Amino acid sequence: MGRDPLIGLVGKPSSGKSTMLNSLTDATAKTGAFPFTTIDPNKATGYLQIDCACARFGKTDLCRPNYGSCKNGKRFVPVMLLDVAGLVPGAHEGRGLGNKFLDDLRHADALIHVVDVSGSTDAEGKATSGYDALQDVEWLRGEIMRWIEGNLKEKWGSIKRRHVSTKSTPVDTLQNQFSGYGSTAAVVQRCLDRIKLTEPLEQWSDATIELVVSTFVDEKFPTILALNKIDHPDADRCIYRITKKYPDMDKIVLTSAISEVFIRKLVKQGYAYYEGGEFVTKSEDPEDRFHLKEIIDERLQMRIDALRDMLFYRWGCTGVIQALQAAARQLHLIPVFSVRNIHTFANSSTDDAVFKDCTLVKRGTQVGPVVRRIMGDVPIAFVEGIGGVRVAKTDTVDSGKNDILCFKIGH
Repeated sequence: MGRDPLIGLVGKPSSGKSTMLNSLTDATAKTGAFPFTTIDPNKATGYLQIDCACARFGKTDLCRPNYGSCKNGKRFVPVMLLDVAGLVPGAHEGRGLGNKFLDDLRHADALIHVVDVSGSTDAEGKATSGYDALQDVEWLRGEIMRWIEGNLKEKWGSIKRRHVSTKSTPVDTLQNQFSGYGSTAAVVQRCLDRIKLTEPLEQWSDATIELVVSTFVDEKFPTILALNKIDHPDADRCIYRITKKYPDMDKIVLTSAISEVFIRKLVKQGYAYYEGGEFVTKSEDPEDRFHLKEIIDERLQMRIDALRDMLFYRWGCTGVIQALQAAARQLHLIPVFSVRNIHTFANSSTDDAVFKDCTLVKRGTQVGPVVRRIMGDVPIAFVEGIGGVRVAKTDTVDSGKNDILCFKIGH
């Protein structure tokens, strides 16, 4: 991934997508780091929680990131979010904001599909009761499938003729068609490796084309299901049906975005402490560790009690931070910390702050591309890792391996 990763949030109207986006972009509000940042009307900076290298080396008190924040070894790293609007059934035919929806979608590296599991909104986000949210999961993928498949089949005759006349490989031919969806030759190659086709491209049947498109959608648009509104009394039925049909729990996160926003407001107003999943109000803090205000509004106290009963006691957390972490895992992202002094981890002899810079890269990326990603065209004589050991540009990065690097400028 030669650029910053882009994670798209999709969801029908009233699913809680906008609330989820706001809660992700305000992920550091409880530490007072900085506010929600909008890049353009549908892009924003969110914050991914990672384990910072400062905890590994006992330097949590010296960690002061240039971007994001870090507290007790838990670091919030900026990541780009894309608000993909216009999701309704028939988007591939132009319904709703269909064309814009699909055009926005192609830029995303991964998706977080915010699914309303309360059953209180229908496929178009209108109020109802008893709606089966499993339908929403299935028609999102169906919309993407029909969009790409329709475009491919419409031109399949000329695609086959050109493939044969130019003696191209299947990867080259398909990449020419899929490049408009943000694909790369490597993505196409992984798709073909997964399905192990033996028949020549010009002999592919409609069923084979559908299989190729289905595999491409899985590879190009890895999707996390954020089952939202889990604190609703009727959510259990939908959660059960979805998890039964899609048992891979690495791709499912239970969330309550509105609860996350509510808790953040309590924190800002001084009524609650909220860190690392720990939610504390004045009544749970007899020693006054967090210097919280006493809650005297009965309705506010009742809402907090309901939040504990329906969310924290049952599920343990709001799931908002976990949804973004799950998307990052699908992209195999790991943090790489660049420092100027490999022994002190500082960037300046006059500033003792450590691990100020952090970049998210794909696990297994070679050091050479990481250098170019961080340093651009600046000439680098050599790269050092922990202990001052030189690292080859062909070495790869992983968690705890070549993830702290010092670049020595020169020829």
